[in-house]
Amino acid sequence: MQYFRQSVSRQVCHLCVAAALAAGLGRAATVHAQVALPHVSMPPQSQVPLVQKTPPVPLVAPLSQALPTLQAPTLPQVQQLPQIQTLPPVQQIQQVLKLPQLPAVQQPGQLPQAPALATDVVRLPGAVAGDAVSNPVPLEQLRAATVRNLLRLHADVLEADPTGEPVRRQELLLVSPPAAALDAALAQGFVVLRDRGLPALDLRQVVVRPPPGVSTAQALALLRALGPQVDADFNHIYTPSGEVGRRAAQSPRTHPATARRVGLVDGGLDRQHPALRASAVQTWGCDGASKPSPHGTAVASLLVGRDAAFSGALPGARVFAADIYCGQPAGGAAETIASALAWLAREGVAVVNVSLVGPANRLLERVVQAMYRKGFLLVAAVGNDGPAAPPLYPAAYAGVVGVTAVSSQRRVLPEAAQGPQVMFAAPGADLAAADGNGGYTRVRGTSFAAPLVAGLLAQSLSSPDPVAAAKALTRLSTRAVDLGAPGRDPVFGLGLVGEGLVRPAMDTPRDTPSR
Repeated sequence: MQYFRQSVSRQVCHLCVAAALAAGLGRAATVHAQVALPHVSMPPQSQVPLVQKTPPVPLVAPLSQALPTLQAPTLPQVQQLPQIQTLPPVQQIQQVLKLPQLPAVQQPGQLPQAPALATDVVRLPGAVAGDAVSNPVPLEQLRAATVRNLLRLHADVLEADPTGEPVRRQELLLVSPPAAALDAALAQGFVVLRDRGLPALDLRQVVVRPPPGVSTAQALALLRALGPQVDADFNHIYTPSGEVGRRAAQSPRTHPATARRVGLVDGGLDRQHPALRASAVQTWGCDGASKPSPHGTAVASLLVGRDAAFSGALPGARVFAADIYCGQPAGGAAETIASALAWLAREGVAVVNVSLVGPANRLLERVVQAMYRKGFLLVAAVGNDGPAAPPLYPAAYAGVVGVTAVSSQRRVLPEAAQGPQVMFAAPGADLAAADGNGGYTRVRGTSFAAPLVAGLLAQSLSSPDPVAAAKALTRLSTRAVDLGAPGRDPVFGLGLVGEGLVRPAMDTPRDTPSR
């Protein structure tokens, strides 16, 4: 093809040259005729070479003849979609995607009641730890939600320590401080707010305020820097460890009245509740004022309550009840718990139930150690923050009887804490307990398993004694049903006790009895 194009180009050029020569000769003759020019003789015609005639250029064959015809594959015919123009939008989608028919949406005012959630929820404590407000939260999140709510509502008297735990604002605790250390603290600008001796436990607690312009955390570092002999900590706040407020399901069986004594550190009791009228109640705290709380009343009923078809673990027993909240937002402080336990030690109450949880605290630890050495048994709920949560106190202190909770099917509650602090398991789900309105309510959590264990131990230990306390624990362990790995395990401890103290829901007492 390239050769063909070059040949044509040369022939076209030859024709152009010949035409140009002819035109030039014509113009030259005209000029010669007009202007006297010398005659130029032309060579004979025979001597002028003739331009060879260019052969005709062959036509290029049509492309359709030069190239083979390509055969395109036959495409499948697209099926026509069904006609849906006349259907409403929802019906169109259902027909094309074959979705199940949805129920018609009812107009406002006609919506059906939603079924109850399977997840256990509680009423979030608001103004005071243990009080109820309208925000339901899962039980394993109760303590964290309670802490957030307390800090938000009462920032004037509470603050968070570096780990987020609630503490009394601008207050620090000194446990039996040496005179020289206390003088050094005062020289730095600390101010003594309260100084109280705990002679029954051979301890002393001093509450101080930091120097002006110094944060509580910075002030604690200053106190601890005074020397290793200085035992200082925040004034931590402790909260209940259970849920109050669901409809009653199970209640403790009735048992004969007893003259035993048992201690309780919690919120205030409703002494006029039918379940508590038969029990002798000796109170401490709140300057003698009565400040009943739902949690304290419920725990007390499971411990010593008695009312017709309802009975606690130690019905009719004399209860020494310390109210550490008194309806105050800053209630439940480590300082107050220490004073309450010192009172119980002074009264010689051998078994004490503490259904409260919180962080480790040096004052509380020293008090617990002193009571353990003197032969007291402290029974405490291990908490409901979940099996992977850090241990809570006082249950996690050495010598304390930590109690977890199980359901009526002998399954540990999924929100219950686990670890070496668990010594016993007891029923703690779907129990009926006294409420704050003269009736009975449904409770759940380790808070309500602990009083069942405390009641059983109080049957065996009437006065504080280290040897007798060890024997009481041994006797109870022989009655325990081993549910987990053989021996003591982090889920059920030594096993399940107190199962005979609860009965089926059909025997539940009336929900709203008259007072």
